[in-house]
Amino acid sequence: MRYSIKAGSPEKISADCVVVPIWNKGTLSEEAKQIDVAANKAISKILQSGDLVGKLGETQLIHNPVGVAAKRVLLVGAGDKKKLNGKAAAKMLGAALKVSRKSQAGAVHFALNSLAVTDRDSAWLAARLSQEAEIASYQYDTTKSKKAKAYATKSVSITALPGSRRKNLEAGLKRGQAIGKAVNRARELGNLPGNVCTPSYLAQQATSLADRNRSVTTQVLSEKQMARLGMGSLLSVGTGSAEESKLIVMRYKGAKVESKPYAIVGKGITFDTGGISLKPGGAMDEMKFDMCGAASVVATMGAVAELKLPINVVGVVAAAENMPSSRATKPGDIVTSMSGKTIEVLNTDAEGRLVLCDALTYVEKFKPRSVIDIATLTGAAVATFGSHANALLSNNDKLAEILIDCGEEVLDRAWQLPLWDDYQSLLNSNFADIANIGGPRAGTITAACFLSRFTEKQKWAHLDIAGSAWHSGAQKGATGRPVSLLVEYLSRQKA
Repeated sequence: MRYSIKAGSPEKISADCVVVPIWNKGTLSEEAKQIDVAANKAISKILQSGDLVGKLGETQLIHNPVGVAAKRVLLVGAGDKKKLNGKAAAKMLGAALKVSRKSQAGAVHFALNSLAVTDRDSAWLAARLSQEAEIASYQYDTTKSKKAKAYATKSVSITALPGSRRKNLEAGLKRGQAIGKAVNRARELGNLPGNVCTPSYLAQQATSLADRNRSVTTQVLSEKQMARLGMGSLLSVGTGSAEESKLIVMRYKGAKVESKPYAIVGKGITFDTGGISLKPGGAMDEMKFDMCGAASVVATMGAVAELKLPINVVGVVAAAENMPSSRATKPGDIVTSMSGKTIEVLNTDAEGRLVLCDALTYVEKFKPRSVIDIATLTGAAVATFGSHANALLSNNDKLAEILIDCGEEVLDRAWQLPLWDDYQSLLNSNFADIANIGGPRAGTITAACFLSRFTEKQKWAHLDIAGSAWHSGAQKGATGRPVSLLVEYLSRQKA
């Protein structure tokens, strides 16, 4: 999609659709007033009828308005002018894009000259527009015999906002586009079925990313190579599957070679039956989403390369398929991790932490400045936060604070849970150094406690995205979270 900045009065903009905001209680924005005058009070008549009152996200489309160059004018409710914060602005933009998509408008212009977001600047608004436009364009049809109709909107423009430099707005549009494309990439990987998106497929996608970007290199470790490294924990998860497990290592070089990298590590269970500790059949199809942490890592690495961030980044994906068979790991089995710690596998459905612990040990070799792992790890995170927040735990409060702030900035929130030593004893085992589950209580915390045993040397944070990574029900599908949070975090870092 093409993005640009256009100057001029909204009634003179040549486009298939011009979007103008309407404030609460039917108050016309400056842009709406200009169009209203040119169109013989067409907007005023709609407001007087009560068909639109300016409620946030409310929309009304006017076709072929008299005196206006555009083929359509889309009125979008902006709510209370004094309460138009970032979250409200994003909702307004999303609502407008949803309608413009249905209208089959090829060129859409957002006349937002008088719009002021209370807690964000104009560059943020430009970036959010292009990000929302990219996300709105996504349609899953990869495994359908009839492909979706091509997305009609090919170009989106925005008014040259007051008090902002054109250069900053253009940079914002490019940034939002890169993030939106990355979110869609993560959604696509998450939505693919388990018989397509296997560990080998994830490895192919990471390799293709390196082929397209000179700044990225990808290495894929086989099971034999992992065995030589002592990754008995990761390998134990895939023993029941015909699919070979993979450790995928992507390296982005945006700074000098000697500059220590930032690391992101993703759980890539491409399908999770629970193994011998078999899951219930209901909604088991959604366990194809158990690799959404891995999807976010692959997608984020792509965005980092596109944005040419001036840092070094390492992205690691621990990919495996968790299946029951005569070769599968059994409850009570004991495995040895790369760190040398032994693990009693009390429940084979607590497999994510088993692949992550070896990946987290492996990433130490790069001497990272910080390590963030991303995983659809626990049902307890869903019970605690629903789909709204990413659960966050960390051994470094400063890192946690930064991630929370990044989440607020990009509207991909995270909230911190305690990682107190009081919970560590729940992982005690009579037969190994550590058990892989901590009992029925505090499941999200004890899962992070498990991972903390393998990150003692690192500045580390854990994002449990079990509730935020996908939607169920009629809107079933991957969300692409927390790609925007990760990109924001990495964008703030220095070499």
